[in-house]
Amino acid sequence: MIDTLYIEAAVADHPRTREICARYPKARRIDCERYSEVFNPAAQNFRLQKQKPALILASKFKNFVLPAPLSYNIGGQHNYYFSHMLNCLYDCRYCFLQGMYRSANYVLFVNYEDFDRAIIETAQQHKEPAYFFSGYDCDSLALEPVTGFAAHALDTFARHPNAILELRTKSTQIRALLDRPTIDNCVVAFSLSPDSVAQALEHKAPSLSKRLDALGKLQQAGWKIGLRFDPVIYCHNYQTLYADFFRQVFAHIDLERLHSVSLGSFRMPHTFFRNMVRLYPDEKMFAAPLTDTNTMVAYPAEIEQRMLSFCKQELLTHMPKEKLFACTEESI
Repeated sequence: MIDTLYIEAAVADHPRTREICARYPKARRIDCERYSEVFNPAAQNFRLQKQKPALILASKFKNFVLPAPLSYNIGGQHNYYFSHMLNCLYDCRYCFLQGMYRSANYVLFVNYEDFDRAIIETAQQHKEPAYFFSGYDCDSLALEPVTGFAAHALDTFARHPNAILELRTKSTQIRALLDRPTIDNCVVAFSLSPDSVAQALEHKAPSLSKRLDALGKLQQAGWKIGLRFDPVIYCHNYQTLYADFFRQVFAHIDLERLHSVSLGSFRMPHTFFRNMVRLYPDEKMFAAPLTDTNTMVAYPAEIEQRMLSFCKQELLTHMPKEKLFACTEESI
């Protein structure tokens, strides 16, 4: 899967760097001073790189934990996110990462312990539980067999019950969770879309049925589960499509293990959207009815409100109201 490794000089001898290099003994290795030399330059071909991304092993020096957007929450008063990795294994057409980054290569920050310290210090500032979201700039589990980050993070959070971890994912790479005892302060949150939407837009991601199978195994093992219906994608038959979809999903859900459900429609910062249209000018989703305010691209307010109202009503036939949370454009 990985045939090129870029390695920062500062982490060349790091134990995790050595482990990953041993995993890919035939990969080409290229030294660099800072990952930004490879990741940030303009005039890179994102679509071409996405066909065979390189893995960049680096060290992060600051901003280990950042405040989450106001509506990016699942019931907590204190919400943060962290990014141990930049970019995603999958190729979802609605994902803002493709419009935000110039490079499709993956960046992995191998200094996990620095993330640990920042998370612990941040949690200790609050009397109430603090929520920490992984999966904002990557998929939390897709590269877990390579990175081992989730397993590491779970060990850290197990020692600090006042810190609550969300692992947001489309992945079926759940072995690291099934091979260990559950912890009460972790939510494994699956991003889900109707099968037809997933097939059309969520390229390289596991099918809906495979995600539901992984979700079921985690429930049975005792893990708390989150459902992320975000973004909801508009189409002419969205009412039938999403009503059937929600019935399919909740047929697999143990409400006792359901922590939270979030709901939001497609929205994206104007600049990111413009970059993505340049990347994929023939993408049908971008031809949908959309409004552009020069700050945010989204569905027209009437369509968005009608669609989200319908989805909310349908969801509440399957689940309690107190577990449903809205995502707005502030969550990007």
